[in-house]
Amino acid sequence: MTMKVLTLTLLLSLTAAKPAQPVRHLSGQLEQHSKGGRWYFAASGHAVYCYGPVMTLTQANGDLQKVATFCRDGKTVVPLKD
Repeated sequence: MTMKVLTLTLLLSLTAAKPAQPVRHLSGQLEQHSKGGRWYFAASGHAVYCYGPVMTLTQANGDLQKVATFCRDGKTVVPLKD
């Protein structure tokens, strides 16, 4: 019985002595874009959060379309509702 108690105590002391894992920080593009975005109303009717500039693109039929760029959902270009 004492051997089981000693083994259990040893195992518990080893697991308790492990240093805490360092806090992981976001890196790369997500961290870079975490500052300075803006909400827009997409042509689909949803709100989107984008980090890039709003641009005006020419559509195939010659019409102009405002788009937001570099959005949180991973889309590069999202058409906006005028």
